[in-house]
Amino acid sequence: MASRSEKDLCCPVCHDVFRDPVLLSCSHSFCKDCLKSWWTEKPTRECPVCKKRSLYEPPCNLALKNLCESFLQERDQRASEALCSLHSEKLKLFCLDHQQPVCVVCRDSEKHTNHRFRPIDEAARQHKKKLQETLEPRDAD
Repeated sequence: MASRSEKDLCCPVCHDVFRDPVLLSCSHSFCKDCLKSWWTEKPTRECPVCKKRSLYEPPCNLALKNLCESFLQERDQRASEALCSLHSEKLKLFCLDHQQPVCVVCRDSEKHTNHRFRPIDEAARQHKKKLQETLEPRDAD
C-alpha cells in the first residue's frame, strides 16, 4: 500500500508517481504522457479531474518533478539497503566466525557470543582481495 506522501505524488490518471508532470490552469497536475493520451480520447482538452477546458499547452511542473525524482531516489535507496531478516536492522557488520553479515542486535545475541566482527565494507574489501588473488594466473615454474 502506498504511503500518504506517495499518494500525493501520484498522477490521477495512471496512479503511479508522476513522470514529467505538467500543470493545467485549474492547478491539477498529470504525467505529460497521461494527459496526452487522455486528450487523444477527449479532443476537448479538458482536465481529467475537474473537466475544465485547457486553452494552452501545459507547462512542466518543475517543483513537482523535483519532488518526485527525490522521492523515487530515496525509495530506491531504501529498497537496496540490506536488512536483517530477524531484526529488520541494517546489516552493518560481518561475523568472521560465521562468515555472514549481521546487524548490531545479532552481534549482541547469544548466537554470536565471543565472535569476531568487522564493518561489512571492510570485510567485503578483504574478501574481494582474496578472490582476486585466487583468480590471478600463476606463473608456471
